Amino acid sequence: MPSSQQATTSVAVLGCGLIGESWSALFLAHGLDVAAWDPDGGVLAALPQRVEPLLAQLRALGHTAARPGRLSVAQSVAAAVGGAAWIQENAPENTAVKHGLYAEVEAAAAADAVIASSTSSLTWTDLAAGVTRRDRLITAHPFNPPHLMPLVELFADNAQTLERAETFYRGLGRVTVALRKDAVGHIANRLASALWREAVNIVAEGIADVADVDAALVHGPGLRWSVIGSHMAYHLGGGPGGIAHYLDHLGPSQERRWATLGTPSLTPEVRRLLIDGIAQEAAGRSIATLEAERDRGLMLALAARRKAGEGECP
Repeated sequence: MPSSQQATTSVAVLGCGLIGESWSALFLAHGLDVAAWDPDGGVLAALPQRVEPLLAQLRALGHTAARPGRLSVAQSVAAAVGGAAWIQENAPENTAVKHGLYAEVEAAAAADAVIASSTSSLTWTDLAAGVTRRDRLITAHPFNPPHLMPLVELFADNAQTLERAETFYRGLGRVTVALRKDAVGHIANRLASALWREAVNIVAEGIADVADVDAALVHGPGLRWSVIGSHMAYHLGGGPGGIAHYLDHLGPSQERRWATLGTPSLTPEVRRLLIDGIAQEAAGRSIATLEAERDRGLMLALAARRKAGEGECP
């Protein structure tokens, strides 16, 4: 088996849907060669064309390597991973499917190649049951779309693998956070799920409609959260006394609000409220149009952050 103990210049991307194509564009823009594989031949054949607009977005943000990476499509898992130092797995959120894929990877990949799963709902513990070399497996959960959103959430039970992953993703302009404990949903999806649960509850209880809930978030806390996180926001909300003052004087009111938060069920009636509400908010715009509007907004936000010297941009 070949060795991958050198600076990472080649990456295998396994699974080329929305996440896989976005990762591919990011890797290519940073000069990494990508060997891509997908079980769907049509998806695989269309990948070179699908990554072009994503690469254009990255070029617009000023990310062009001296030598852009080369993209090749592989007809088998073995062909994709054989020369790769890093393996970015984006298979469906199905443990059995991922375990079967890992068996093929381990049979053909370099012994020290890292297997990084983009899983959003499965834990490292779920996935590790399907590999022989648990020390080289890591969960590396991106936020969609990975080529624009800087966040990558990491978990591994091997300190060296975690350090290697942090170095790799930070070299791509990503912002990494490491979980201290394996957890379903990692960090950001747990926060997002908690927020959306109450957003659904507000609609289900008739407090506000879908569009107004979204507008309240975008023009209120969402704007603030793009600059500082939730804990820091409450620290500043405590004035000169900071978080200690907030907890002493406003902690009880926070607990009263917590007590009123709902636990909605996605009943047929609630589903219909959400579907109809989104239709009204989208106002006839297609998914492709909405994605393009989202990406333009993200690019403007990233460019503004870089100009202001805040945070890291892709």
